Amino acid sequence: MEEQGQVDGVEQEAGAGILHVFGRQLKLCRERAGLDRAELGSRTGYSASTIASFEQGRRIPPPRFIDKADELLDTGGLLKAGKEEVARAQYPAFFRDAARLETKAAALHVYATKAVPGLLQTEEYARAVFTMWRPLLDEETIGQRVTARLARQEMFSRTPMPTISFVIEEFVLRRPLGGCQVMRGQLEQILLYGHRRNVEMQVMPIEREEHAGLEGPFTLIETVEGQRIAYVEAYKDSRLYTERRSVREIEDQYGILRAQALTPRESLALVEKLLGER
Repeated sequence: MEEQGQVDGVEQEAGAGILHVFGRQLKLCRERAGLDRAELGSRTGYSASTIASFEQGRRIPPPRFIDKADELLDTGGLLKAGKEEVARAQYPAFFRDAARLETKAAALHVYATKAVPGLLQTEEYARAVFTMWRPLLDEETIGQRVTARLARQEMFSRTPMPTISFVIEEFVLRRPLGGCQVMRGQLEQILLYGHRRNVEMQVMPIEREEHAGLEGPFTLIETVEGQRIAYVEAYKDSRLYTERRSVREIEDQYGILRAQALTPRESLALVEKLLGER
């Protein structure tokens, strides 16, 4: 565990380092263009103090700001070149590589046992989840992670459309994280995404006597190049598997889970039933 803590620390420092490098580049480009922070802020829709936070690496600049600043400061694409790395810094260290692969996935399959999968979460539900995080996160970090989580949902409307499926434990849908109103909005969003042509939504009923997924949650990713990867979540030890034998074992597990779960039609009917009970 001590070794893993050291790795986490290195990864967190790397994320902070990316932000500081980008911030220095932003400051140099701004000064070269002859603009002060207030002027750059007014032209991009941010306050001077927010521009200062970007330049000091204390806040993560959103993609739209980077695009606009790159054009206003005439950097020739310098700032845009760092956009992907800056975006990755929004995520916890253990999820950054998985987030990068997710944005380019041709197929994504998620088994969820703890909470509604991040790809399906509403803003209110995501905020409730991060507010409950232990050790406690500060408000700025919570805001950054909520923004990052919602940005991931762009993959639902990507072209070409990726194939996406979910198997969600029924008790996840019954646990009212954030309160009944938050959960009601969350169930409505699950129904919304579940009716998309490229999404299959399945629920694992509580009363099932056989269950192939007792080891915990995971995500299967297939890239456009055909590489298959498994992301397995565990406390402070979440990791990516690329070795074929390990990935195939998890793929087999997911196949059995899908057979044991309710069908997509039955699953959406259950979500509608739960929504009607709230």
